[in-house]
Amino acid sequence: MMSQKPESAQLPTCPSCEEPLESGDLFCGACGYDLSVVPPRPDDRPTLVMNGLGPAEPEARVPDAPVAGAPVSGAPVAGVEWPTVTGTDSSGTPAPLHLPEELLGLESSGSRLPAHPGDFELPAPGAVVRDSSARDYAHQESTGPASTAPESAGPESAGPESAGPESPNRDVADPRTADPGAALPSGGKLCVACRAGRVDTDGYCENCGHAQPRERDHVEQELGAVAAVSDRGLRHHRNEDAFAVSSAALPDGSPAVVAVVCDGVSSATRPDEASAAAAASANESLLAALERGTHPQQSMHEAIVVAAEAVNALATAPGGGMEHDPHRHQNAPACTIVGAVVAGGLLVVGWIGDSRAYWIPDDRGGPPARLTEDDSWAAQMVAAGLMNETEAYADARAHAITGWLGADAYELEPHTASFKPDRPGVVVVCTDGLWNYAEGADEMARALPADASQRPLHAAQVLVGHALDGGGHDNVTVAVLPFALPPQGAGSAYSSA
Repeated sequence: MMSQKPESAQLPTCPSCEEPLESGDLFCGACGYDLSVVPPRPDDRPTLVMNGLGPAEPEARVPDAPVAGAPVSGAPVAGVEWPTVTGTDSSGTPAPLHLPEELLGLESSGSRLPAHPGDFELPAPGAVVRDSSARDYAHQESTGPASTAPESAGPESAGPESAGPESPNRDVADPRTADPGAALPSGGKLCVACRAGRVDTDGYCENCGHAQPRERDHVEQELGAVAAVSDRGLRHHRNEDAFAVSSAALPDGSPAVVAVVCDGVSSATRPDEASAAAAASANESLLAALERGTHPQQSMHEAIVVAAEAVNALATAPGGGMEHDPHRHQNAPACTIVGAVVAGGLLVVGWIGDSRAYWIPDDRGGPPARLTEDDSWAAQMVAAGLMNETEAYADARAHAITGWLGADAYELEPHTASFKPDRPGVVVVCTDGLWNYAEGADEMARALPADASQRPLHAAQVLVGHALDGGGHDNVTVAVLPFALPPQGAGSAYSSA
């Protein structure tokens, strides 16, 4: 259960939409703004006094009784008359008047500006001014005479008086004028924000510092009879979910369609790698077993075992400990898994953890159903009769899972179930990032578009949007798998469910 939200007046606000933020937020819950790139608000007070109003710099010297219309001693230009101060501060005393050389400003590095702003030396025309926050790729690549020869005489080189102010980092491309089609100086990806800088190995632009989207932040895939969408959500800094969708041909030539969805356990090490490894290995195992003619339910059981072995291997792989991510506890990589297979007139599901599968008939007059039972604290409380479902899922411990894939799992107990629907419909396979916003089967049916069987990708997109509109507090992944009845008289490829 989340702690009570403090008064909005005491909370920081999003710099994009001005919505209140909670402590520790990495992204704005309203607009998704990346808060990691927003610098903290400075605590210092302004040093300039405009028209005598506002706070004054404590160290600034107050001139001795300036007289209206009289030249002020120390003025940079002779004959300039400085007016008297007309405003007062909060104490009722006249606000001080400052001379230009008395304004003690600070550079971006924190050091004080020179006492006389005009006393610093401009660099030579051929010199390169470097900034500590960016690299000068254009200068490094330039080898022609233009990079070393002094500028020719002309209006641009008439002297400091005619030249504009020197940029502190003049060789870094201006994103407003950069050519989007220009090749990168030294290879790599181009920044999606400024379209001028190279993206470093940490995923940030070396020109503007903008964090780049990761490949897994939003993923969509559609096959003829299945589609899936995965999204990072609005609160997490990365997507730790993964999915795999595929199809195979059974020995009799009839099709089999597969969907696997995995949710990395965030409290474990490398959860994103765990979910990716589990989804890929389970999918490969299912395809191989189905093509050999293995019963779909047995194929699902074997696939979950194979997925568990793939996740276990991550714990012993080089780099699997604290050196990979020193900010996480050194527990084994872990994830949940749920899968569905439609083959030979059967619908088979398998799972470990709290990712779920739902059955939604095309005719919404028929009852929808949840096909899986969570391996979670809340489910155990309900099963034991200690709480009803509403009470259990309102508890702070509700989402503590009791089953998962990983080297530190208590024991591996794959759950599988086989169904033989009597009407067409769709199977929704998803992580808790979706079902948190549509927990009951009826709620999921209301969120699912009526044409989901004909447009599974659109249906998956709508469901992900439903979760994001609800707050997007977790990664969201959903696969939509249509189920069609076999042609009349064709029967099932399997004698029993």
